[in-house]
Amino acid sequence: MSTSNTRSPIRTDTSIPRRPLLWMAAALLFTLPPFFDSLAIWVPWLFLVSLALKFWMEPRGYRLRSIILKLLLVATALTTIFVSYGSVRGVEAGISLLVVLMSLKILEAHTAREFRVMVLMGWILCLCGFFLSQDFATAICLLITFTLLLVALIQFHRGAAPGAVWPPLGTTFKLLLQALPLMVLFFLLFPRINAALRFELRPFRSANTGFSDRLSPGSIAALANSSEIAFRAEFPGSSTRPSGPMYWRGVVMWRCNGMEWRAPYTPRPKAPSSTPDVADSGALSVQPSNAKEIQQKITLAPNGARWMFALDRPIKAVPGAMLARGDYLSSFQPIRKSRRYDVVSSASSRSEITAKERAEALEVPASISPAVRDLAHSWTVQSRDSRGVVSSALQFFRTQGFSYSLTPGEYDDLEEFLFRRRVGFCEHYAASFGTLMRLAGIPARVVVGYLGGEYNDLGDFFLVRQADTHAWCEVWLPENGWTRVDPTSAVAPGRASLDLTSFLETRVASGQMGARRNALIAQLLRSGLFTNVRFIWQTLSYEWDTRLLAFDADVQDVLLTSMGIASRGPVFLVVQILLVAIALLAIYFAWMQLRTRSRVDRVKALYEHFCRKIARLGVPRDPCEGPLNFTRRAAQSLPNESNHIRQIADTYILLRYAAQPAPEMLESFAKEVNAFGARTRH
Repeated sequence: MSTSNTRSPIRTDTSIPRRPLLWMAAALLFTLPPFFDSLAIWVPWLFLVSLALKFWMEPRGYRLRSIILKLLLVATALTTIFVSYGSVRGVEAGISLLVVLMSLKILEAHTAREFRVMVLMGWILCLCGFFLSQDFATAICLLITFTLLLVALIQFHRGAAPGAVWPPLGTTFKLLLQALPLMVLFFLLFPRINAALRFELRPFRSANTGFSDRLSPGSIAALANSSEIAFRAEFPGSSTRPSGPMYWRGVVMWRCNGMEWRAPYTPRPKAPSSTPDVADSGALSVQPSNAKEIQQKITLAPNGARWMFALDRPIKAVPGAMLARGDYLSSFQPIRKSRRYDVVSSASSRSEITAKERAEALEVPASISPAVRDLAHSWTVQSRDSRGVVSSALQFFRTQGFSYSLTPGEYDDLEEFLFRRRVGFCEHYAASFGTLMRLAGIPARVVVGYLGGEYNDLGDFFLVRQADTHAWCEVWLPENGWTRVDPTSAVAPGRASLDLTSFLETRVASGQMGARRNALIAQLLRSGLFTNVRFIWQTLSYEWDTRLLAFDADVQDVLLTSMGIASRGPVFLVVQILLVAIALLAIYFAWMQLRTRSRVDRVKALYEHFCRKIARLGVPRDPCEGPLNFTRRAAQSLPNESNHIRQIADTYILLRYAAQPAPEMLESFAKEVNAFGARTRH
């Protein structure tokens, strides 16, 4: 007996339908954002060009058919990747190779099997994009990519039926919603293997920060246009924002070379307690301070260095870091992924100065010119009091024509800055002020950190960017200890109360400096709608970082304890998860079976109702008679209703025996059956 009529026809497509190809191209476009920032610039551009060529080649039937040409293209790709990365090994080189091969596959593919391979490679690219970056924007792009690839696959198998644009989308969202409970279950309960979901597989590239062990003219001004996030800060337990300017302490520099300062090569931990040296005659002791302690929760972006930040002066070290001499936090390990920590700070100086520290804080290079030395000496002649000397120095910067600029240019020495050009950014004023204080016999050091930050009232946190990098001074005053002095505020009075971007916008509005961007764009960025959208995006990104990516083993243990299912080890937890997953799947399949049975039962009831109506017209159905034979006999006996009878019978057969009939077909069938008797009576 021949079985040729019972087999499904083998699909031998020689081209990919345009609609699934459009869905797949749209999906692949959303994989590009992670690659543009992380891979060699030619890789994503090659990807875009390949997609464009595919839409030009497909209608014309062009293919990459030559094996020799394919081998040459692969060899060229391998050579170019080796030249770009110096190797074909490593995460970035490997992902670049995968993207290039995907580009070539796009040009070659023309069959159903190759289309499925491209969809699978697209899902692999989603995973690779997540390896390169786990930030919120990347996650959104990759989620869209995954969804559109699923739509493309469903569209491909549905064919080019009329009106087939929205059904694949509906089927895709239905599948994702059905998978959502299992996704949430595995995310919350599956044992954590590493610290959290944020990881770094590629070689770390140091972030564009203003921090190093050296402060030199221009090192901070170069960051004035950087929008990269340095960290976010919350103030838990506080219903109000901190009053006054916010100085975020990063690193303290002791070694002076005029316009350049440098931190110690290796930070030394701060001594638990210090006692004043007898040689300092006891005048250096610090009076107790009743300064309020401030608690902060900092979420630090990766920076590749060891600097950690806190408002004013941290009181004690945080886990994984030490409180270094100078009251700043230094991590034991380079910070290569996002880090979240709690720290308590105080505005007061609770340390004392020793003879060794005093000598170090008064060192000046021999190359300082006589004119600079005479300037510092003139202040000591005017006032023997340290506070008076500091006031005279600030008055000098305030009244002698100094100006604040993002592009002050280069300086040869301190004398040129103080007596001739007098244009600078915060690092110029901090470095020169610290040197002048030492020349005047007042111990001084330079602190580099951040100043201000943008407050997001929707998420209730401060966002501090790299553009907010700032440098200031600390001088030792016998009655107060180490005291912050910001000479930049003497030149630019308003800088301390605002983040740099807001401060510059106020200066542009007042005509004190030229606009850095187009006036229309600047007005749009300041609009309430744009600000609200930006705050919403910042809040979502912050929640993504702190709620999902930071969901580590410790947070999971707290969650399990609160749920009353404290973890008894990873094996026991995995067994629990599998049992719950099996139970959910069983419930789901039982529900689907019940839905199918109820649908079939209704179809059967409607068909029997239809048969009874036919019987009243004189054509009863034999209990052993199938729907096709009965339809044929009823149509012959009732020629006036033959079309309606055949239509109802065809719909019944589709509903009863088709693999997946359209849901709206059942309602149409019910209307036809109910209307059949009414038409017959008329």
